[in-house]
Amino acid sequence: STIGDIALSNLVNNVKSVTSRKLRQEFSDHLNSFYWKDVLWNGSYFVASCGGVTISTLRQYIENQNKPNSDKP
Repeated sequence: STIGDIALSNLVNNVKSVTSRKLRQEFSDHLNSFYWKDVLWNGSYFVASCGGVTISTLRQYIENQNKPNSDKP
C-alpha cells in the first residue's frame, strides 16, 4: 500500500525517526536517566484504513477510545 508515492513502511519509519530525534533533543536529560537503548521505537507498527469516514467522525472515534461507553451496563 502506498500514500502517493510513499510506501507505508517508509512513512512509518520516517515518523519514528523524526519523533525519536525530537524527543531525544528535547528530553535528553530525562531520557538518559533511565533509557539506555540505541533505538527509541521498536520495529513494529499497525496501520488501518478508515476510508469513507469524515475527519470529524474519525476524531470522535479516537477521542472516545479510553472512555467507557455509558450505554453498556
